[in-house]
Amino acid sequence: IKKLKRQCRAAERLWRKHKLEINYQLYQNQLKLYNRTVKQTRNSYFANIISENKNNPRVLFNTIESLINPDVNKNPIPASASLCEDFADHFRSKIDSVRSSVLNDQRTPFIEHDDLISPEEALDSFDLVEAATLGRVFSQVNPTTCFLDPIPTSLFKSFYGSFESEILNITNCSLQTGVFPTAFKSAVVKPLLKKTNLDPTVFNNYRPVSNLPFLSKILEKLVFIQLNEFLLNNNIFEINQSGFRVNHSTETALLKIVNDIRYALDSGQISVLILLDLSAAFDTVDHLILINRLRNIGLSGTVLEWFTSYLTERNFMVSMDTCFSGVHSIECGVPQGSILGPLLFNIYMLPLGNVIRRHNISFHSYADDTQLYISMSPDDTRPVEVLFNCILDVKLWMANNFLQLNQEKNEILVIGPEAKREKQFLKLQELSLSCSETVRNLGVIFDSELTFIPHIKQQVKTGFYHLRNLARVRPILSLANMEMLMHAFIMSRIDYCNALLAGLPKTKIRNLQLLQNSAARVLTRTRRRAHIAPILKSLHWLPISFRIDFKILLMVFKCLNGQAPSYLSDLL
Repeated sequence: IKKLKRQCRAAERLWRKHKLEINYQLYQNQLKLYNRTVKQTRNSYFANIISENKNNPRVLFNTIESLINPDVNKNPIPASASLCEDFADHFRSKIDSVRSSVLNDQRTPFIEHDDLISPEEALDSFDLVEAATLGRVFSQVNPTTCFLDPIPTSLFKSFYGSFESEILNITNCSLQTGVFPTAFKSAVVKPLLKKTNLDPTVFNNYRPVSNLPFLSKILEKLVFIQLNEFLLNNNIFEINQSGFRVNHSTETALLKIVNDIRYALDSGQISVLILLDLSAAFDTVDHLILINRLRNIGLSGTVLEWFTSYLTERNFMVSMDTCFSGVHSIECGVPQGSILGPLLFNIYMLPLGNVIRRHNISFHSYADDTQLYISMSPDDTRPVEVLFNCILDVKLWMANNFLQLNQEKNEILVIGPEAKREKQFLKLQELSLSCSETVRNLGVIFDSELTFIPHIKQQVKTGFYHLRNLARVRPILSLANMEMLMHAFIMSRIDYCNALLAGLPKTKIRNLQLLQNSAARVLTRTRRRAHIAPILKSLHWLPISFRIDFKILLMVFKCLNGQAPSYLSDLL
């Protein structure tokens, strides 16, 4: 490109010097060749980024943002070692604040027994890892590179065969001795702004994102496989926990809740739904309680020693660009960004289900998001009192386990016909509980009559925003790459939890169909008044109503073939 640019400028100087027509034509030809080459190179560059990251929405979002807003300031505040230290102090003080607040709320000491049923056979030792298993895990783990890695992960993976025996010895030695390597206990934390429109100078608007050494993730994955198999074989998982579990998702969790609520509505009842929010839940997990919980579910011997070693003596440093803070110790919490962290958190939360069941309240959890719901006759307010007492017990249990309910973000929704909700509103007000007209539940907006109209409006609004941005970059992208972006930005939004929309009239989902039609026209560069059916057919895109039906059929198929949660399979 630089060579073509020099040739173009030389032709331009020649034409300006002699003003001959032949020189002008030569200059025009060189300019067209240069522009065409730049366009092809730019298209090829972005095509490679899109193709390599078609399953990585974050990279796709950042790529489109850089194309649309190339002058955006990616570093709103200048990085420095002192700023990194300030962030480290902020993240630590936030955890200390939550734990000190929880200590003030504790009314009873921690009870060692959690009413968990121990399995007949304990897991007291790990199976040694074979080379085939290690190779499979090595290829599955994302090749992310951490500052603590000695060489780039992509380079390391390309020479895996040369290091296979050494890596195998390290992992098996760790599993046999029950010691997690000290070098793997460090994390590099990068502050990430929660939303782009938030004030970048306010530390509370940032969340800590941890990067761990690549080899530590390999070791964690190997342990995860064995621990997860033990939990599945002994039915230890909470049946109503859908977070970080195979064949479970936000959609399956919401399907169960919506099915129960709609069943109650058909019976003339109304329902009260409460969404509980935790403050920094993963960061405040108490290590002693977690180790005790691991012991109660059947872990012992070398396995328990390994997890004790894994949780203790961890540390982190904050990184911004090329600046770093000092090294700080971590006294509590499960490592965020780790492979074992979510599974350990699910184990930590196991006794909560029994606390809620004692009140005969329906519930469902997705990681640290817990929702309680109960159905009742419109004239009966006693279940609301039961629900209130359940919340108090949940709050007490969480305080005893160093978890804090975020009272400001807890939301309550009364679901049913408007005329039947009045009594429950009054009762909730007596108990100092305020209700909302809509709540956002795992990315889906619930309304008081379960019409999902506010959710559809929000999806369409956001979808058209992204579609306008995609239309601006359409000229520089090929059809194949543009289709990938359409699936990532538009169709994934249309399909998210669309099984909840089953049974809605076509008039309610009409705007979603308009969004899909517009996306198809932008993708194929078709005029606005062209008939849409042939366009959708050429793209193999099912219309919205058929996509909803297909999702329901897919769920039924998975239920019948053991690929769905038991709480859905039991409904058939």
